[in-house]
Amino acid sequence: MLELTDVWPLFGLKISSPRLELRLVQDEDLPGIIEAALSGIHDPAAMPFSTPWTDAPKEELMRSTARHQWHVRSGIAPDNWTLNLVVSHEGTPIGMQDIGARDFSIRKTVTTGSWLSSRYQGLGFGKEMRAAVLLFAFDHLGAEVAESSAAVWNHSSLGVSRSLGYVQGSVKRVVTRPGELAEQQEVSVTSAEFKRPDWTVVVTGLEAARKELLGNHAIDGRVPTVPLSR
Repeated sequence: MLELTDVWPLFGLKISSPRLELRLVQDEDLPGIIEAALSGIHDPAAMPFSTPWTDAPKEELMRSTARHQWHVRSGIAPDNWTLNLVVSHEGTPIGMQDIGARDFSIRKTVTTGSWLSSRYQGLGFGKEMRAAVLLFAFDHLGAEVAESSAAVWNHSSLGVSRSLGYVQGSVKRVVTRPGELAEQQEVSVTSAEFKRPDWTVVVTGLEAARKELLGNHAIDGRVPTVPLSR
């Protein structure tokens, strides 16, 4: 009998760090993710996201979150993809970490974004989940550059970036809430500049899911030296 991972191999992909587990969102994860978001992510007076999705009323936020997850998942294709990963600590969803790429086989560049429930902020989880996807991207996918951005006032996010070796780029002006201008600081880090943690990740399920992300492209024309799965 077919398993769900036979139909959609990316559902078997899992990234494990010392305290966290990251995996592609499935429908049964939606209630826990939404509860984590509704418990609070940021001060309502300041909007850290380029799309102000946390401003939505409860019912609208629940529906739009589900629609967004389905939309992103349906758009995954080799060389062009975004993985929305639920971040769990001791079995409880505490936030989301995404990682995406466009023309990956040529650009070897990924972008990341994340949010973390307020009750879990200040405990090092934000840095751990970002470091986990960077280790995944650089060591298991063959990425060369990772890009991100944060509001110029979001010192905690920018602090995580600095601690992992990111360098600041340009500042772009964006509209977050209607009629509200904000500035976003762009940052990037190369594989060589990445300040690695003193731990590594265990990646399972990538061998089966690899074609969904990389298609027939080999990494640098050869097999990576880091095992694709364990």
